[in-house]
Amino acid sequence: MARRLELVVEDPKDLRLDRYLQVRLPEQSRAAIQRLIAGGHVLLSGKPARAATRVRAGDPIVIEFPDPPPEVLVPEPIPLQVVHEDPAFFVISKPAGLVVHPGAGRRTGTLVHALLSLGGELSTAGGAGRPGIVHRLDRETSGLLVVARTDAAHRSLAAQFEARKVLKLYDALVWGRIAPARGRIDAPLGRHPVARTRMAVRATGRAAITEYASKEAFSAFTLLEVRILTGRTHQIRVHMKHLGHPIVGDTEYGGARTSSLRDAALREEVERFGRLALHARRLEFAHPETGEPLRFEAPLPGDFADLLEALRGRR
Repeated sequence: MARRLELVVEDPKDLRLDRYLQVRLPEQSRAAIQRLIAGGHVLLSGKPARAATRVRAGDPIVIEFPDPPPEVLVPEPIPLQVVHEDPAFFVISKPAGLVVHPGAGRRTGTLVHALLSLGGELSTAGGAGRPGIVHRLDRETSGLLVVARTDAAHRSLAAQFEARKVLKLYDALVWGRIAPARGRIDAPLGRHPVARTRMAVRATGRAAITEYASKEAFSAFTLLEVRILTGRTHQIRVHMKHLGHPIVGDTEYGGARTSSLRDAALREEVERFGRLALHARRLEFAHPETGEPLRFEAPLPGDFADLLEALRGRR
């Protein structure tokens, strides 16, 4: 069923309809908004409107988000590390480089395709194109994901995430030495006003809270334990950049700084690592059927552990 959203124009500042919706719907790209308008899915004061139509305070806007066309997903024999298997859910340790589900620019070779090859039931509560997927990790982030096998488990797990009852701990290697050694970042996140594939700290964004604590300090880096209380897109990456300590290897959010390293051998180690230094290490939640408290851990991948050893040898 198509999703329906109703808005009332506030403080329009003489904006065009498309630009006003960009402000009100930061999670939507400019192109997506223009497609909705062109397709007649946006009603301004009860009538279809053009993108260039000026909006006025008090104007009602109704947006119908059409369902995407059904997508045929074919199982692919991609190796997966299954940490836990249960009739209600899987816990998977996702490798860096694996996209979680099909989307723009990636139709095959995802975690979803690999899950289908395991056989058995996967939930469809999150949509037919994302079977089993309750939450996500960025492509270059490694670590733990819980995957629902039944719709009832999916609803239970999603409710736990929504209520902030799931403990999510990450290991992150960031640039610089952080002081103080622990802190809390409470900064709302929204779509970047120019680079629409990125997120940014924005006053009009959605609430986002990240807590961190230093685990180990190096000459030019700090290894952090990070806990996220909300699950916004790119949350840890944007918050670390906001703090002035971007994650090593994060080319989108200021983490590509290897040229600043004077130690040639160390520079080579970091360049060889060549990816985002972020790992989802621990997940804690209640069993979706029994309510039993559960805890899962995934050790650092070999390349991440090797990088830390190299840093320890050059203190």
